[in-house]
Amino acid sequence: MAPSAEDTSPVHHEDQLHPVDLERDGKIAVEQRDTQVVASNPELEKRVLRKIDMHVPPLVTFLFLLSFLDRSNIGNARIAGMAKDLDLDGDKYDWLLTIFYISYIIFQVQAFMWKIIKPHKWACIITLAWGIVATCQSAVQSWGGAMALRFLLGAAEAGFGPSVPYLLSFFYLRNELGFRSGIFLAAAPLANTFAGALAYAVTSGHSKLANWRLLFLVEGIPTILAAPLAWYFLPDSPTKARFLTEEEKEVARARVIRQHGHVDENSRINFREILQTLCDLKAWLTALMYFSCNVSYSSLPVFLPTILNEMGFSSVKAQGLSAPPYLVSTVVTVSSSVAPRYFGTFLAACVFPVIANILPWVVNNQGSDSRRGMGIVLLNVVGQCGPLLGTRVFPTSDKPRYVSGQSICAGFMFFNAILALSLRTLLVWENKKLDEKYGKKGQQSTTHTGTEKGVIEAPVGEENYGSTFRYIL
Repeated sequence: MAPSAEDTSPVHHEDQLHPVDLERDGKIAVEQRDTQVVASNPELEKRVLRKIDMHVPPLVTFLFLLSFLDRSNIGNARIAGMAKDLDLDGDKYDWLLTIFYISYIIFQVQAFMWKIIKPHKWACIITLAWGIVATCQSAVQSWGGAMALRFLLGAAEAGFGPSVPYLLSFFYLRNELGFRSGIFLAAAPLANTFAGALAYAVTSGHSKLANWRLLFLVEGIPTILAAPLAWYFLPDSPTKARFLTEEEKEVARARVIRQHGHVDENSRINFREILQTLCDLKAWLTALMYFSCNVSYSSLPVFLPTILNEMGFSSVKAQGLSAPPYLVSTVVTVSSSVAPRYFGTFLAACVFPVIANILPWVVNNQGSDSRRGMGIVLLNVVGQCGPLLGTRVFPTSDKPRYVSGQSICAGFMFFNAILALSLRTLLVWENKKLDEKYGKKGQQSTTHTGTEKGVIEAPVGEENYGSTFRYIL
């Protein structure tokens, strides 16, 4: 019996054996299994999606804002007296930036922790860890101590921000993920807006504590206080979200089946699929794109206050002026000879939207949980090598214009454009081959019982490799 429009429970149809295609070792293999279709009420699904939107992206975005603030505020601290107090002569400051990314790369395997440990527990643990380390920077007495803390900060933050798009893939379908990832990544430029404005407010005062130490305290303590938010408010999966009713959880369960073909939430990782990801050219292209963007993405926040300072602005004014480039809608008028160069920093800050496109592109174009997770790991292991270069291309010997560093960043952005065009061409070609083999998506002949108006219907496991899987351009 077909479900009525009022029947909101998910429905599964099992019919004749139908060939289903699984990507193995880079090739398409055919396997026989039952054809299934899952159906649910579209209006109720929209309500579920709205509730997820209200609870998950805002929380992870807020935590990511804090993480980006805690990693990049060293640029503001440098011109607020840290360089003088810790005797950061030569390339010592550059090494404080580099050591962060060394540990950030080493510990990228933590992306799989979202599968091994309950997400609400992992998010709380890792947020508390980097919050404590970030706050402890206010008490550092030497360059060696600062190096140790920056290493630990990188290790802790590696377990959160880079793999959040993977976490979001637990809650959203592929066509829904890009926009939510964009909202999440918007926290990065927003964090730098706050960093500049907050640094201006802190360094304008006259506290007994050194301004740069106070800055680390003011920006580190909120992270520690925010950690319990993850424990109590981040759901582990759509089917376990406390903000959903039982009826809505049934719809959420149907969405999970539609995505992955099952609701099994165990922590198994398929190592064969991990190896397949390493042999996938598409995964390497996105990783190289991330590397290219990260040369600029990592260097701009930590060097912009110094660049502005070298333009002739006082250290306090440089703190304040480092905020507007990250908030392009803010109208700032600078009537001096450095105005064109200052305007250039606004254009440089536009690298952030590029990152927002790359991360969901990785998750959306791998057809299993293990491959999506490994895609994120590979993306960050390769991509986070970009900051190793980016944090070394603005030596003080190049001041005040830093022509070499800005030229290198621009060159890698052009390289990124070439890689993006190449990847898109490859995806179009592979989709064409799949269309020729199985017919265009939505036109495959699948036999199942009908449903009445008001009920949406989709194949089970449509986001895993199979006849309905297509790469997102």
